[in-house]
Amino acid sequence: MKRIIIQTGDGSSSIYLPDWDEHYHSKHGAIKEAYHVFIKNGLDLFNDGSIINILEIGFGTGLNCFITFLEAQKRNLQIDYDGVEAFPLKEDEISQLNYVKELNAVDHKVIFNKIHMIAWDKQIEVNPKFKLKKRKHFFKSINDIDSFDLIYFDAFGAQVQPELWTEDIFKKMYDSLKNKGILVTYSAKGSVRRAMQSVGFVVERLSGPPGKREMLRARKII
Repeated sequence: MKRIIIQTGDGSSSIYLPDWDEHYHSKHGAIKEAYHVFIKNGLDLFNDGSIINILEIGFGTGLNCFITFLEAQKRNLQIDYDGVEAFPLKEDEISQLNYVKELNAVDHKVIFNKIHMIAWDKQIEVNPKFKLKKRKHFFKSINDIDSFDLIYFDAFGAQVQPELWTEDIFKKMYDSLKNKGILVTYSAKGSVRRAMQSVGFVVERLSGPPGKREMLRARKII
């Protein structure tokens, strides 16, 4: 499928899929969306110094992973990060992403490159407090049990891939979380909320990122 590198409203890069008329991130701002959805309403719920196991559904451009790494350094977090992606980017696409510049993270350019260049399906130590395992498979293949504290659910929208927003998928997410684990997503569709609730999640609507009125946060409470 053709992928085109674009610039979003906050100046940061994203990818556009013309065949689906779908973007990897909000066209209003990739970085702003990532911080609002996954950091402010996800990672920020954990105390400084915490040990956190994170699962990302849709590793994509690596933006969420890189931002999480940057935040972990500021707050002395120890992160084990699993990113699931069936269709990894190519090197020439990665080279066009401007996240290092836009995040004022030139000192961590080597880390951004390492995130993308490490082998798939093998846990790698990015630095002593951040381990990354990129998992190259489809979301339906996820069978983790009680493994994660936090899930970044960043799949393509339900309008183009409805099969990724079903009860079956959210049951896998529920099972993969530890008790009191949290799932955050940019989506606020009623059908998504109901699918989450049907498998046991306690779901709340929150204010959305720029250009979006609401988003969802779900908790596993046994």
